[in-house]
Amino acid sequence: MNGSGAERYAESFLRYHNLVLIQRNYRCRFGEIDLIMRDGTTLVFVEVRMRTNAAFGGAAASITSVKQGKLLRAARHYLASLKFEPPCRFDAVLLSGHDGEDVEWIKNAFGE
Repeated sequence: MNGSGAERYAESFLRYHNLVLIQRNYRCRFGEIDLIMRDGTTLVFVEVRMRTNAAFGGAAASITSVKQGKLLRAARHYLASLKFEPPCRFDAVLLSGHDGEDVEWIKNAFGE
């Protein structure tokens, strides 16, 4: 499974759990947010990571503090375009195994 396949799989997983897609692959000068979804009244910025093995800490370890900073700045950029700022959180969907069959969903994975 490639990166876009992992994102589609994560999106499907989150839709199954009643999240609603707002936007895929939001890009700005600060970075990219894989998925922007809504969970009730909460806006959820989702980072999707896939690793076929746990070497070097696996998928979770690949979301470094530098990557988190880029995601925070990109999320601020997105929020600036809205008329009001809803409650927000950053989630991570971590896929592992040969075909991404193992899914770990971390709500509130990081934040300010």
